Amino acid sequence: MFEASDTPRVFGLPPGVDFPRALVDGLIARHEGQPPEALARVRLIVNTKRMARRIRDLFDQGPALLLPQISLVTDLGEGWDLGQIPDPVPSLRRRLELVQLISALLDRQPDLAPRSAIFDLADSLAALMDEMHGEGVSPDVIDDLDVTDQSGHWARIKSFLGIVRHYFDAGFDQPDVETRQRLVIERRIEQWQNDPPQDPIIIAGSTGSRGATQLLMQAVARLPQGAVVFPGFDFEMPDHVWTSLENAMLSEDHPQYRFHRFAAGAGIAARDIKPWSDVVPDTAKRNAIVSLALRPAPVTDQWLRDGPNLSDIPGALRNVTLLEAPSTRIEALAIAMRLRDAAEMGKTAALITPDRMLTRQVTAALDRWNILPDDSAGLPLHLSPPGRLLRHVADLFRHRLTAEALLTLLKHPLTHRGSDRGEHLRLTRELELHLRRHGPPYPTEQSLRLWVDGRKDKMAAHWVDWVCGCFTDRDYSGEIALVTRIKAHITLAEKIAQGSAGDGSGTLWQKDAGQEAQRAVTELSSEAEVGGALNAADYASLFHKILAAREVRNPIEPHPNILIWGTLEARVQGADLLILAGLNEGSWPEAPKPDPWLNRTLRHQAGLLLPERRIGLSAHDFQQAIAAPEVWLTRSVRSDDAETVVSRWLNRIQNLLSGLPDQGGVRALEDTRRRGRDWLDRVAQLEEPGFEPSAKRPAPCPPTEARPNQLSVTEIKRLIRDPYAIYARHILRLRRLDPLMKMPDALLRGIVLHEVLECFVRETVEDPARCTRAVLMDKAVTILAANVPWAEARALWLSRLERVADWFIDHELGRQVLARPTLFEAKGKAGMPDLGFTLTATADRLDLDRYGNLHIYDYKTGQPPSKNEQKAFDKQLLLEAAIAEREGFGEMGPTKVARAVFIGLGSGGQELDAPLEEDPPEKVWAEFHDLIAAYMDPAKGYISRRAPRNSDDQGDYDQLARYGEWDITDAADLTDMGK
Repeated sequence: MFEASDTPRVFGLPPGVDFPRALVDGLIARHEGQPPEALARVRLIVNTKRMARRIRDLFDQGPALLLPQISLVTDLGEGWDLGQIPDPVPSLRRRLELVQLISALLDRQPDLAPRSAIFDLADSLAALMDEMHGEGVSPDVIDDLDVTDQSGHWARIKSFLGIVRHYFDAGFDQPDVETRQRLVIERRIEQWQNDPPQDPIIIAGSTGSRGATQLLMQAVARLPQGAVVFPGFDFEMPDHVWTSLENAMLSEDHPQYRFHRFAAGAGIAARDIKPWSDVVPDTAKRNAIVSLALRPAPVTDQWLRDGPNLSDIPGALRNVTLLEAPSTRIEALAIAMRLRDAAEMGKTAALITPDRMLTRQVTAALDRWNILPDDSAGLPLHLSPPGRLLRHVADLFRHRLTAEALLTLLKHPLTHRGSDRGEHLRLTRELELHLRRHGPPYPTEQSLRLWVDGRKDKMAAHWVDWVCGCFTDRDYSGEIALVTRIKAHITLAEKIAQGSAGDGSGTLWQKDAGQEAQRAVTELSSEAEVGGALNAADYASLFHKILAAREVRNPIEPHPNILIWGTLEARVQGADLLILAGLNEGSWPEAPKPDPWLNRTLRHQAGLLLPERRIGLSAHDFQQAIAAPEVWLTRSVRSDDAETVVSRWLNRIQNLLSGLPDQGGVRALEDTRRRGRDWLDRVAQLEEPGFEPSAKRPAPCPPTEARPNQLSVTEIKRLIRDPYAIYARHILRLRRLDPLMKMPDALLRGIVLHEVLECFVRETVEDPARCTRAVLMDKAVTILAANVPWAEARALWLSRLERVADWFIDHELGRQVLARPTLFEAKGKAGMPDLGFTLTATADRLDLDRYGNLHIYDYKTGQPPSKNEQKAFDKQLLLEAAIAEREGFGEMGPTKVARAVFIGLGSGGQELDAPLEEDPPEKVWAEFHDLIAAYMDPAKGYISRRAPRNSDDQGDYDQLARYGEWDITDAADLTDMGK
């Protein structure tokens, strides 16, 4: 197949060429005139399964041929002749072992790192070990590094490296995956040196960025019929630029650096790398622009010399669009519109970006047109339905059960799938309404059984038994053996998935996601014996990491021509349109991850990979992708309310073009931006909501018989300030949905403090000697503990009560001198027979003096209403006085009211009398009668926000009234609701 050569045989294909197709065409061309079996003797080694599939598909397109032997680099150790090399230790087992070693080390030296970092340290230490094995770096090399200026940090690092040294000493008996791969490559090279194969062996598609892979590639290139074919090799770069790549510390991030490193290791120059075929990319002129723009930083002054030599820049960029969106949402929507356009035209379009959040936004935007893209990355397993359920179940052992966590699990699509899910959902809805309205925020077995008691529903009792058995009292903070934890976790998850009837696991392990989750769980179970004991938090963190490392494909058939690829896949498949998205620093290229072990200099000294290696690989992917026939370059100017920084590669291209006005660079750059702005204009048109008339300020006028015939005194303030709220609550019978997790709000604080003061005053009436600060605070502690499950709120409310305790005691003694506390939470009502209306009230406290006069008290945890507010709006105490004098409270008949007082418990304490002298009960009742009579008139409307206390006050029904489309200066829209 190849002519004899004294030098390594290395080929390349330029960016813009469909690499798999050109590779196949070159193979077929080199076998013209040879017998059919000659091609079958070729062994073609590629770097990814996707590359292998594409090559096989191209051969399948015809003509009929005997196919070459296509395999992966990782398949080298599958042959029988290398069976003596032990199988690799599973990576999960190694990480679990490292967790135990690191945990023991931190027990001995707790100042080395926080225990919360154990799993992250295990992952990063395992990655370092893999890299050392793959690059052939022994611990002795690390020990000999020059660390003169880093003694303190280096001592901590050596403590960690010391606990894993035995893995290197015993590496041949229990190799890691990387260790075994290097052993396989070294053994295979040794075999080839002793008995060189005479059949062709070709490695194609790899850049040789890892040490073991490059070692294999150099050996293959030296075989009698061996060759290496590089993807995206830049034939435009002159020799002096290749020479400038000598220093890895300065050039590792260059897209062509790996080829230079390979050539230097093989003893050849870059110019010795020949084209695999004579195919010329359609974008050769664009390649020249990109090649010049991406030259190493130390030689970018060559732009001035070589830039004027570029030809036909506008033509080279004719099919390039630069879209600079104001936000990531707009960027995603513009991309989705272009992909939809490509789908309608029957073109193949691919979105390439490492930003998974952006791909999810694009996928969501495409959903409006019922287009599901073919996402090569799939869905992370921990975000799939089985993954979410398993993670939520793991959290049951970690945290005290909350109403939110309970409802999250009960509503999960995989819960109760093994039995009657319809009844399960009905009971879940009823339980949710109960928890929202009555609590508690932390459900217990007792509270759940109280809810079901008295219900006639036959299934409810059995269902609650299942709920209590699965969800309550699961939290435990102690350490338990990993084997035991996994068994308990999976048993519980299967019980939840099955439901309240029967045995099994429901649909938890079904479909692709369920099967992948089961494989993950099985692997963890098989390696759990080395995991030691973990607490619930550490176990949940470990389980999340295991699931997050796996992906699952969407079972729904995607659109065949709309694709989402990772950056590596640009070299594998061709497409009519490539969209390179998220071209901002930190996204593409991604920022190097911090290395807790070795800095750049030490890594370079040791022969390990530099952090910039990934940037260089991303740059190479970018250089290949931008050479597509039609390409979009997109970025967002802002992200998360912050300015973004344009990707270094795009920035270089823009700067180069801006400096070449005579060659048409400025005009070409502006044309690319103009095409991008055209699509942004289309997005704006799509987002334009059109004209919709604003709603008018509502004032519905329902018929008299539909209007409320009973209100409480606390609702009269709302009737005066916001009549529409009364309409919505009592006529439409709409009620604000309470939050799922009740929080320690002002309402709860008022209820609890009312109970505290009531119990305290009751005791002091029987025994005045107990009217002390100590008794009050003891009572408060007891009642808060029983009714407020939030420790922070209990402490805060207790401290507020302490500030007014002395004031309250002093004034309480005075109040009990004036009158004797008689009734608490007393109910009363007074009717208006002529209007068919009843006013109700519940008085906090009623005292009777020795003359038989009534003293009405109402506790306020906040600021009591002022005198003017009481006269105009907040008529609670005035109306309670009127009820007391007209019909009385409880068993107490009509009684003259001596005074009515608000007792304010905020800001040091305050007593504020209701203005009974200025507004006596008779006057108040007459005015109230006129108010109710007015609202019994069918022509009277319940206007929204009639007189809010503050302009920014928010009502429960403002959204229903479409407040915001109108304001309080607008006239009311009286609407007859009887028609």
